[in-house]
Amino acid sequence: MQEWAAHIISLTQEKLGEYPREDAEFVMFLPEAHILPARAALTDGSVIKLGSQSVHRMDTSPGGNFGAFTTNRTANAISEMGCEYTIIGHCEERNDKAGILAEAGLSDTAAINRILNAQIKAAQAAGLSVLYCIGEKSEEQHEWQKVLGEQLDIGLDGVDKESVVLGYEPVWSIGPGKIPADREYIVKIARFIKEKYGKISVVYGGGLKKENAGMLAAIPEIDGGLIALTRFTGEIGFYPDEYLEIISEYLGG
Repeated sequence: MQEWAAHIISLTQEKLGEYPREDAEFVMFLPEAHILPARAALTDGSVIKLGSQSVHRMDTSPGGNFGAFTTNRTANAISEMGCEYTIIGHCEERNDKAGILAEAGLSDTAAINRILNAQIKAAQAAGLSVLYCIGEKSEEQHEWQKVLGEQLDIGLDGVDKESVVLGYEPVWSIGPGKIPADREYIVKIARFIKEKYGKISVVYGGGLKKENAGMLAAIPEIDGGLIALTRFTGEIGFYPDEYLEIISEYLGG
């Protein structure tokens, strides 16, 4: 896996470097902690930066907790691994926390947002920039403003918003057989977010792919997108060449 990650980084660094820095920012959010040593493949001044899948809500501190967080990755540890970014609040992470609460017979979305808020603060204290994901499920669509408003208000309470990028995930439209969110819906959500928080950057987290890259690039309120897989049919997976094709499509060739 480390060789695979290093291959992706080596392959894409040169190609991505062809784009002017003022036109685009590229971040490689690696999916597993055990492939983070692929940072060795990074070159000086690389356009690619490494990130982690979330961090623990607490961290080590001089004279305080020495690191008794077994099974959890702290922000300080992630930073020491060479990461500069972390993604917090992805729908899969939210589902995991909801599942834990459900085992205790609880359903409390506000509590989940408070935990994510603590994670954001821990990440920022360790010098990490944060991609904070929000999104509504199908059963929440009728009250999307309330759901997204809570995720924003609680999740971003007391954090440095200048080092946060928001990732919007229309959870209801993600997955095989589901109808993707259309331009009108995405614009509606992006405007809602920017009316609340002004200049904060918003990227589309429902999957940036070749089929929607041009459409998303044409939305002024959208500042980028998340590429999960590059191929969703046949031999499903992440293919570096296709990754570069998606970027080229988004940036207009």
